[in-house]
Amino acid sequence: MSFETGRIGRQAGGAIFLKYGDTVVSAFATASSKPREGIDFFPLTCEFEERLYAAGKIPGGFIKREGRPSEKATLTARLIDRPIRPLFPEGYQNDVQVVTMVMSVDQDCPTDVSAINAASAALTISNIPFEGPIAGVIVGLVDGQFVINPTVDQAARSQMYLTVAGTKDAIVMVEAGANEISEEQMLDAMIFAHEEIKKIAEFIEQYREEAFAAGLAKEKSQVVRKERPQDLIDQVKAFAYAKFDQAVRVEEKLAREEAVDQVRQETIEYFEPQYGEEPEIMATINNIMESFIHQIVRRLITVEHIRPDGRALDEIRPITVEVAALPRTHGSAVFTRGQTQVMTVATLGAVSDEQIIDGLGLEESKRYMHHYNFPPFSVGEVRPMRAPGRREIGHGNLAERALIPMIPGEAEFPYTLRLVSEVLESNGSSSMASVCGSTLALMDAGVPIKAPVAGIAMGLIQEESQYAILSDIQGLEDHDGDMDFKVAGTAKGVTALQMDIKIKGVSREILAQALKQAKEGRMFILDKMLAVIGEPRKELSPHAPRIISFTIHPDKIREVIGPGGKTIKKIIEETGVKIDIEDDGRVFISAVDGEAGEKAHSIIQSMTQEVQIGQIYKGKVVRVMDFGAFVEVIPGVLGLQGKEGLVHISQLDVNRVAKVEDIVHEGDEILVKAIGIDKQGRLNLSRKEAIGSQGKN
Repeated sequence: MSFETGRIGRQAGGAIFLKYGDTVVSAFATASSKPREGIDFFPLTCEFEERLYAAGKIPGGFIKREGRPSEKATLTARLIDRPIRPLFPEGYQNDVQVVTMVMSVDQDCPTDVSAINAASAALTISNIPFEGPIAGVIVGLVDGQFVINPTVDQAARSQMYLTVAGTKDAIVMVEAGANEISEEQMLDAMIFAHEEIKKIAEFIEQYREEAFAAGLAKEKSQVVRKERPQDLIDQVKAFAYAKFDQAVRVEEKLAREEAVDQVRQETIEYFEPQYGEEPEIMATINNIMESFIHQIVRRLITVEHIRPDGRALDEIRPITVEVAALPRTHGSAVFTRGQTQVMTVATLGAVSDEQIIDGLGLEESKRYMHHYNFPPFSVGEVRPMRAPGRREIGHGNLAERALIPMIPGEAEFPYTLRLVSEVLESNGSSSMASVCGSTLALMDAGVPIKAPVAGIAMGLIQEESQYAILSDIQGLEDHDGDMDFKVAGTAKGVTALQMDIKIKGVSREILAQALKQAKEGRMFILDKMLAVIGEPRKELSPHAPRIISFTIHPDKIREVIGPGGKTIKKIIEETGVKIDIEDDGRVFISAVDGEAGEKAHSIIQSMTQEVQIGQIYKGKVVRVMDFGAFVEVIPGVLGLQGKEGLVHISQLDVNRVAKVEDIVHEGDEILVKAIGIDKQGRLNLSRKEAIGSQGKN
């Protein structure tokens, strides 16, 4: 992996040209010259731009240029954003944009971790006050050994695909898909990754020093923090702190929010006569109130061990489970945990319904999809309903990863599967509720999953030497906490994992305890789910398609399709089924009506059946000639000609035949034996050999 600066993107705040094998990723980090006024958040945007020329491809469609980001690009942008966001100084509110562009792809050298490292280096050499650097690696588990940044071949054999990012001091972000890996192995893999991360982070630090000495790295700009007047803090605290302390202790979410809003309103009304004509001071009062709520929540949990809803630190909210919630869908379930409720619907489709992927990776399609929707009413808000955002795509992908290892292979279950999770109510951990809902919907649909999967979100509140790990966090604990650690898996092990933190890192001790507590919570949730539906249903929904799969010789594909697709269209019109034929001769017939599927199956088998030399057939005489009779041994279908052969007059009987009509007539059904192919490629049949083996009569 090599870094270069000073040759490209010289007007950006920081620019890096990174090469890793033959993968090339450029990263550009730029900040606005002034803070954005009137905001209470850090305006950071991260973009991951895929250029299909990097893989020697021309984009599909009519426009022939890259359009909206692919799902992979969106997920990679999130991978960059999540580890760097906690490392900007508090109070820095200049707009920061990090753009990474993939310019060349070597499939054995991943673009996502290349982009993380390039973005970190670009920020490190820029004038932007970034408290990094960070670095990222992927860990695979191949033949029982951990592998850093596995190749394509190694990744195909790996039991996990773990992405880890961190500083030289601590891990700050984790994302993983795994095939039932134990918590101990997962923790060891994270620590293994961090050892490599330290080396890359230290290299980037040294790189900045060299670049700065060469005049290619910039002085860091200073953050001007607006200090809140202490006397104003004291005034607001005297009036509102005790009231907020009482309001935050209200256990029910909506009632708590109403109580907190009431205190806010009372505080504004109290100070308005004095500061109402000074908007900046009123804005400061609002910020002070938010800081008080933040402090109170954290103190209650770490010191008093009281959670906002009154639960113990490791207690799971009440769970209810319902399956077969919708009458006409293929599978459905409603999973409710506290005030988080998700309905997941499973739809079974034909092989041709799989998603086609137009991107830089080797994957061209996928047959299992999970889509996650988070409408505003789920949190009691009103806002425009738009296309899925990064959060929806990220949560959907996490739930998808959690179930993929448990989905049966195409040979066993030849369906395309689409799961849609509708968040109907949310108070934290809706993505993990989606995992639970997906498992239930799949079992309700009769999909023979290998094992049920459940998910749980863990939280962390850390105050100096004191910390508390929370099971099944709710919205307020996520908002005011230091960690969101989502873990999904079976009773046997972890299948997906995602961790984001707001502090500068977490220790091995905290990670180990969080994984242990997550396993206990996951087992509790699985028990609740399996009490309602213990295994996949034996039969598919009557509304789901039945798929018949079989194989024909690849040379016969053209016969089934016919000129211009005429033959296959005729079969579809006649039976009402859906037919997919793969290049290797695999045929998939999808039909809601089982009889229609069997009819289509019979038609295709008749069309592709070969006459076996030495085999005896009951055929129909279709033409009588002076020299013999033509017999159809495999009947034609849909008006198409069947397979016929010639019974020469000498083969019509064991005795000499003077005239063909003395033995057979057109329309007769007779036994014949296939005896060979003549020089003209014509099938030769024998009646006398057939009747000789069957008896004269």
